[in-house]
Amino acid sequence: MNARERVLAALNHHQPDRVPIDFGGHRSSGIAAIAYAKLRKALELPDRPIRLYDPIQQLAIIDDDVLDRFHVDTIELGRGFALRDEDWVDWTLPDGTPCQMPHWTTPERVDGGWVLKNRNGLIVGKMPDGALYFEQCYWPYLQEDDFDRLPDALDETIWVAIASPPGPLIEGENGEHVFREGAKRLRQRTDRAILGLFGGNLLEIGQFLYRIDNFLMLLAGNPKRAHEFLDRLVEIHLANLERYLELVGDQIDIIVFGDDLGMQNGPQMSAKRYEELFKPRHAKMWQRAKELADVKVMLHCCGGVQPLLGHLIEAGLDAINPVQISCAGMNPTDLKREFGDRLTFWGGGCDTHRILSGGTPDEIRSHVREQIKMFRPSGGFVFQQVHNVLADVPAESVIAMLDAANEFAPYE
Repeated sequence: MNARERVLAALNHHQPDRVPIDFGGHRSSGIAAIAYAKLRKALELPDRPIRLYDPIQQLAIIDDDVLDRFHVDTIELGRGFALRDEDWVDWTLPDGTPCQMPHWTTPERVDGGWVLKNRNGLIVGKMPDGALYFEQCYWPYLQEDDFDRLPDALDETIWVAIASPPGPLIEGENGEHVFREGAKRLRQRTDRAILGLFGGNLLEIGQFLYRIDNFLMLLAGNPKRAHEFLDRLVEIHLANLERYLELVGDQIDIIVFGDDLGMQNGPQMSAKRYEELFKPRHAKMWQRAKELADVKVMLHCCGGVQPLLGHLIEAGLDAINPVQISCAGMNPTDLKREFGDRLTFWGGGCDTHRILSGGTPDEIRSHVREQIKMFRPSGGFVFQQVHNVLADVPAESVIAMLDAANEFAPYE
């Protein structure tokens, strides 16, 4: 099998030749730029600019030589864009490592730290000296929720305002052509499965706009207003989805939505409240995506969400990541037994919370072997560590994890 065939077999619950491996195929399977620079040195690879496609989380673009070294089966659609040197400007990581940022999101120094601004000059994120990533600092609906200005309010949140490639490269009257052609060129040059990052967040967008405490109170205390907000938001998402898939739907294999519904000890809400407020709206978006293109629907959803998985499957979900196995209810054996014939587990391959961050290479290898053993029967599993590799993870640990994934990936 080639890489794309391998991933699609797993998503269709067929046994591929080996477990597919994702490393950097979407934002939550990547690596912090500080750790990536050390990884390249440990692998004794040629010097290349360390480029951050996600300034907020300080995530690096993983170069083809690293993808090839670890036999990675995935790639993100954004890797088809920002390919020219002039798309990048020099910057420096918090540990002093030289790097490059997309030219449209260069941070600025303000009051002993770095800030990110939206296109209107509003400060939407801050990274104080000593920190390793940016955090949201402005919530547009903190005082008043004017739904008529929802599109403008979205651009006042850090996660919408700070664009990763292709970003502004596809704006303007020629933007649609640039987007379509960039996607086609990527498809032609790789047999890796292509993931298109769409978003379509519901719970999280509410938290970005109101702040998390206020939005949860709105859901519980004023459900009528919450329904009105979510309906207006879904209208925007559906319009964007139609245009997105019209342009690149035939060039991607998986469309990635996002909504962190869980916490360490369980979901952020009851299954009943999810069923009332979010399930029908997720179903509307995911069904429309499948009507518009031959794609699988994946949801990035952190936390202990086992009580919601049945509802997510009924709403049309094909795969979930990052499968946060350290959370309540997220035991791999139980998850595979209860949902493994209906849902692909895209993640859970290595616990970044406890094992990758603190284990020895031998402990990591043993852990990866056990995770693959539990998740891989009958397909329905793509190897990915639980969320991003953070800045302080040693290169030797990353190598041990990915080498072990390859060692134990073949089906017997």
